[in-house]
Amino acid sequence: QAQLVESRGGLVQPGGSLRLSCAASGTLFRINDMAWYRQTPGKQRELVARIWIGGNTFYADSVKGRFTISRDNAKNTVYLQMNSLEPEDTAVYYCYCSAEDLTRVLRGYWGQGTQVTVSS
Repeated sequence: QAQLVESRGGLVQPGGSLRLSCAASGTLFRINDMAWYRQTPGKQRELVARIWIGGNTFYADSVKGRFTISRDNAKNTVYLQMNSLEPEDTAVYYCYCSAEDLTRVLRGYWGQGTQVTVSS
């Protein structure tokens, strides 16, 4: 089992920056991909960025060039650096990881979510 603990989000002015972090803990064999999703009221949760264990990354078109996902495998932590924030980035951001437990069973895990509000 894994637990994901996200850093606090916050209120940011348009054009500003914010970095989110998410640390995974638990008795795990390996963490595979890690990702950030976001959700606004009445909409489905959408993938923002994903990073695989080897370092390959994927970004949603809406955040390309503005957001950067990274991970520290030694700390089981994933980061999301968000620059040039726009009001449309306002959402609850969720951390996700897929991980194998000691029996090599692969499961998905979610963080509790953190609110990011972009507003002047």
